[in-house]
Amino acid sequence: MPFAPFAFRTDEPTVMVVPWHDPIVEAIGFEARSQYVELFWLNVLGPTATWALRRLVTGLDRYPLGYEMDLGETASMLGLAYGIGTSNSFARALQRCVLFGVSQHVPGGLAVRRKVPPVARRHLARMPDGLQAMHEQWQTREFTLTELQRGRTLAEVMMSAGEDPEVVERHLLAVGVSPAAAAEAIALALTH
Repeated sequence: MPFAPFAFRTDEPTVMVVPWHDPIVEAIGFEARSQYVELFWLNVLGPTATWALRRLVTGLDRYPLGYEMDLGETASMLGLAYGIGTSNSFARALQRCVLFGVSQHVPGGLAVRRKVPPVARRHLARMPDGLQAMHEQWQTREFTLTELQRGRTLAEVMMSAGEDPEVVERHLLAVGVSPAAAAEAIALALTH
């Protein structure tokens, strides 16, 4: 399904940002601020669009039903240029988010995915061999019960101390918990 190009209204300095609800991607996808996105989607979106996506999703944390985003202010916060009706780095970043399907144009605004799907095979094929190998490891869903128990225990302790799931995920991966076990451990800790 082709995505409609995202166009700014030249007379409006703001845009409405709303969540993009997609039950299939939400069931199998990865949090927009996860290490998966930083490792694999960064290669697809580029750094500017990846940071723009993170900022859009952060706004949805505070306003889950949607919010009005000041385009100039948000661009400035990201260290980017923006001018109404002009081609600029922030507008291009938002366009890349639409082009690659992590956001979409909706009447009056922009719908943004909180979870993004696994990277498509066509994008994986263009990645360096090392990154492709890392992605294969991420997709492996096999792990031992001991590894899951260790990951869950660490996740529960960290989350009870107030850590965000994305921070917990980074720490679990840093101490050697496999990506699949880390994702499952966090899901279990969240339901606990």
